[in-house]
Order: sequence, then structure tokens, then C-alpha cells
Amino acid sequence: MGRFVFKLPDVGEGTAEAEIVAWHVAVGDQVREDQLLVDVMTDKATVEMTSPVAGTIMALKANPGEMATVGAPLVEFELETAPRSSPEPVAATPPEAAPFPQPSPPEPPPGEAATALAAPAVRLRAADLGIDLHRLRGSGPAGRITHGDLDDFLAGGSKPAPRPTPNNRVEEIKLIGLRRKIAEKMQESKRRIPHAGYVEEIDMTELESLRTHLNETRRGDQPKLTVLPFLMQALVRALPAFPRINAHFDDEAGIIQCFKAIHIGIATQTDAGLMVPVIRHADMLDLWQAAAAIATMAAKAREAKATRDELSGSTITITSLGALGGIASTPIINHPEVAIIGPNAIVDRPVVREGQITIRKMMNLSSSFDHRVIDGADAAQFVKRLKALLEHPALLFMA
Repeated sequence: MGRFVFKLPDVGEGTAEAEIVAWHVAVGDQVREDQLLVDVMTDKATVEMTSPVAGTIMALKANPGEMATVGAPLVEFELETAPRSSPEPVAATPPEAAPFPQPSPPEPPPGEAATALAAPAVRLRAADLGIDLHRLRGSGPAGRITHGDLDDFLAGGSKPAPRPTPNNRVEEIKLIGLRRKIAEKMQESKRRIPHAGYVEEIDMTELESLRTHLNETRRGDQPKLTVLPFLMQALVRALPAFPRINAHFDDEAGIIQCFKAIHIGIATQTDAGLMVPVIRHADMLDLWQAAAAIATMAAKAREAKATRDELSGSTITITSLGALGGIASTPIINHPEVAIIGPNAIVDRPVVREGQITIRKMMNLSSSFDHRVIDGADAAQFVKRLKALLEHPALLFMA
């Protein structure tokens, strides 16, 4: 028997510190060797630390959300047996943070709802009688107060319901793990980059007709097509004429890195928060390959199986809320990139074509550009090129 202190090991890549994300043990727990102890986050990657010894947890040396340096004490054990000579923690490789803790739903306030349901005639009669409807329990559908309820109240057969009391609870949630990383990344991007926004309306009628046909006639081994692979195809055809848009800007060195390869980040919502898996060399993929790559990378991100390399290295990003895309958005650039494209929802709208009003499937394309390196005219011309490609989808398949 004896005491053993487990210290944060060097988890590689020159990491000097890590954030405590979640403990899987508590003081007093008896743990076995190799049992999961704690999740820690370094940069983007989350690493699971397991116990090098068997024993009882006597103390946890850091709280979730705190940073621990390499070599700092993490856990103190009361040992069952002597520790092995060089305890080495086992680092599993789920690359992303555990899901951000969601707030528990608030408890309903006591009493009845603040709004009383009653017909206008009942309300008028109650006002004439000086009866507060909020003090009655309605016997009608959905708790609606009826003339009979007023009669019962006047006859003393109904007790007034208690007045509702306000719920003044405040729940505080600490930003930790991936949610903290997202907040820091968004703040850095917005602070460092002067965003220039641009929204263009695009007629998606022909593309949607083509997409529907392709989905209806696709082979069993082909993925279902969404709008995203078409937008990727438009990007890879438009970007060569606008090299400064497929780029990174090192503002500290004052250098624009223009990439020949096109690596498209796909902003993906997961239970843990927003992640951006990368479709590398998108310019080498056809429509079906692009669709398959999007599906694969999105699944990896949502299942926390994407590697560090698969979550970095994009040269331009697409962010889409799909059917929730709304009318327009103001996407934040994924630093150090200089542009981001955000398709909005496709809806039926009345438009004028050749002097006649007709219904077309319309979509707004929202975009943001780093105004330090991309002028407004270049941004507009680039989006206009995307518009032409999407409105005439045959152009996507021409050399």
C-alpha cells in the first residue's frame, strides 16, 4: 500500500499544456489499471487518459475547464499494489471533444399559466363581476374558462388557483473543451479579419430538376446528392480565375499564400459543436465522388472519428444550414482563409422572367471575404461566376 500521484504526460506534438475536459472518476472510486480517468484537450484533439495503476482515488488535482501543464499532478491514488516501474498512460485517439454539456430544462414554475384562456364574452362577464380569470381553473378544452366556471366560482364551488410566481433561476454554464475552442476561434477570426459580406440571389430551378433526376436514377452504390457537391463543383471551376480567394493570409508576415490545390472545408454541426472536416483536392473529384466525400467526412465529424489532419488544412470553407438556411446569413471566415460561402434555403418565389411572373426555386448565396486582400469588385465577380455555373448546371460538366 502507498500513495501514487499521476501527472499529465507529454501527449506529443510539443504540447506544453492541456485543458481538463471531463473526469470519468470521482474521489473515493476504486479504479482498475487501464480504466478511463479523464479527457484532456490539446489544441483540437481530445485525448483519453487511462490509469497506470489500480487503487482508490484520493484527490483530483484539476477541475474541468482548467489548464494543466505537462508534469502537473492530475490524480492522487491510494495503491492496492506497487505501481509499475514506468507508468505510461494509454492515450486513445478520439480527436474531438466530448459533447458540450447541455443545460438541464428549467423546472416549471408553480401555479397555473400566466395567460388565461376564455372567450371574449366570458372575459367581459368576468370583468363586469370583478373576477380575476387567472385565479380560476378552466373546465373547458385546453383549460379554457367557461361561463359555468364563473357560475361555480360565484357559488363558492371553485377555489381560485394560486397566482403564478416568477422563476428567477439563473443557470451558469462554463465554456470548456471544444465549445471554448470554437468561441476562441470565432473571436479571433472576427477580431483579426475585416469582413466584407455579399449576398446574391440564384435561380436553382434547373439545378434542382437535375438533382432530382440524378437522385431518382442513381445506382445503389452512389450517394444521394444534396446541393453541396454541386456547389463544390462550381467552386473548383470558378476559383482558378480568382487565385487570391483560394488562399490564406498571414497577416503577421504580410504574405498571401495562393493555393493551386483546392481543399474545401465543410462546416458541420455535431453534438460537440461546430467542426470543419476538409475535402482535400476537391478539384480532382467528380460530382458523385464529391458527394461521397462529404457524407464520409460529415459522419466522421459527428461520430468524433475525424483525425487532426482531416480537420485542418482547408483553403476555403462552405457553411450551410440546409433547409434551415433562412433568407441570408453573415458567415465568419475560417482564419487564416480569406473567404467563406454560405448557401441559404431554397424556396419557391415569384420572379419576373421575360415580362411574366412565374414561380422559381430561388436561393440566396451569402458570402464573406477578407477585405484586406479581396476587393469588393473581385468578390462580386467571383460570386457572379458561381451564380452562372449554378443557374446553368450543364456548365459544371463541361471541360
